[in-house]
Amino acid sequence: MEKYPDTYLLYEYMKKLPYTVRIKIELTEPVDEMLLKQASAESSGRFPYFAVRVELSSGGYVLKHNETPIPVLPEEDRRLMLGSDEVSGHLFAITWRENTVWFNFSHSVCGAFGAMTWIKTTLYRYLTGKHGQIDPPRDLRKIGEADEAELVYPDAGKLPADEPLSRYNGGNNNVGLTDFLKYILNPFARNNYYYEIEIENFMEVAKPLDASPNSLLAAVMLKAVAELYASQKEKYRKKGEHLSARIAADYRDDIGCPKSYRDFVRFIHVGYDWDMGSDPIEKLNMRARGALISQNQPELSYECFRKASQAHEGIDAQPDLKSKKKYASKHSTFRTDVRDTYTISYVGYQDWGGLAKYIRSVYTLTDGNLMLEVNALPDRFCITFQKLNKDRTAVDLFCKAMEETGLKYSISERKTRYLPEIKLPE
Repeated sequence: MEKYPDTYLLYEYMKKLPYTVRIKIELTEPVDEMLLKQASAESSGRFPYFAVRVELSSGGYVLKHNETPIPVLPEEDRRLMLGSDEVSGHLFAITWRENTVWFNFSHSVCGAFGAMTWIKTTLYRYLTGKHGQIDPPRDLRKIGEADEAELVYPDAGKLPADEPLSRYNGGNNNVGLTDFLKYILNPFARNNYYYEIEIENFMEVAKPLDASPNSLLAAVMLKAVAELYASQKEKYRKKGEHLSARIAADYRDDIGCPKSYRDFVRFIHVGYDWDMGSDPIEKLNMRARGALISQNQPELSYECFRKASQAHEGIDAQPDLKSKKKYASKHSTFRTDVRDTYTISYVGYQDWGGLAKYIRSVYTLTDGNLMLEVNALPDRFCITFQKLNKDRTAVDLFCKAMEETGLKYSISERKTRYLPEIKLPE
C-alpha cells in the first residue's frame, strides 16, 4: 500500500486546532499582485510536493498533484479555507494586502523550517521581476525539478536503536492547561491572538551571556510565567508540578535528511523550580543551555521518529476514515508529548541574501498559547507572542522581563491570527 507521510496530521484536524501555519512578511513597498501571481506560478512547479490537493481513497487521505498554481488572493480579516474551491483545492495559498504577504499552509505537509525555501524562492522570483538582479539566498531553489534529497523519507527500522545517554525526567506539568481547555471547550471562543515584538539589540544582549536565541528567550519567558502563576504556585507544588519550557528542535540532520521539506521537529524540555523567577538571567540562561546540550542527542531523534512512525503505521492499519481519525487522536505525537508551561520555536538562522533589503519584518503564526514564534533578519529579531485569549497580563510581564534583561523592543497592538481552516473530503 502506498504511504502518504504528508497526510497524517490531517487526521487530527480540528476547527479550533487546525494545525495550519501563516508566515507574514512585511515588505518595504506595496505588493504588485500580478508579479506575485507570476512568481507563485513559477515556484509552484519547483515545489510539486506543495502543489497538492487532498482526496479520499480506500478510507484514507491521499495527496494528488494539483495542476493549478498555488493561488494568490487578497488578504481579508477572516480565516482562509484551504482545500476549498476558493483556493482550487490547494493546501498552500498566498494572500496579500498593501505591502504585506502571508504564506498560508497546512502543518501536515511541512512546518516553518521546511516552508522557508518555498517562501524565499517565491519572493526571489517576485522581487527580481520587480527590481532586476538580486543576490540570492544560499538555499535558493532554482526553477526546475525538485532535488531527490528534498524527497527523502527515512526508514525508521534502519535507524540505530542505541539508548540515549540521558533523558529529561521532569514529567508533565499542567500549569497553564486551564487556559487551553477553556478555549477548546468554549463554543463561543472563535478567535485567538498574537502580538508582534521586534528586538534590535538581541544578539548584543545574548553574546555576553553565551546565550543562544532559544536559551535567552526561555530564560526571559520564565521570569514572566513565574510571576504570572505566582499566586498558584503552592497549589501546583502540592501536586508535584513545576514550570517548564519546551524548545522546538529540527532533527532532519540526525535522521539523514537535511534537505527534507518535511516537519521533523521534536522538543527540548527545560525544567525550572518555582522560586527561580527571581534568579539572575545568567543562571536561567545556563539552565536552558544545559538542557539544550544534554538533550541534543541523535538517539533521542531516532526515538522520536520511531514513535511517530509507529503512530503512522497504526493510522494506516485502520479500515476507514472514522477509525483513522479516532486512532490519530489517541496516539498523536503532539498530544502525547511531555506538557510544558510555554514554548519557544525559533526557525533558526536564515540567509535572506539581497532579499533582506526589501523585507521589513517576518512573523510566524501557529497554534499555541504562551508560545513564542521567532524569526531573525540581519539586523533584528521578529517574535510573535501567541495567546488564546485577550488577557495580556502574560505579555506585559514578558515585556517587563525584557526590559530588566536590557532588550530594547517595540510591540504591536493585539492582533487576530486568522489561522486557515481546511476543507477535507469525507
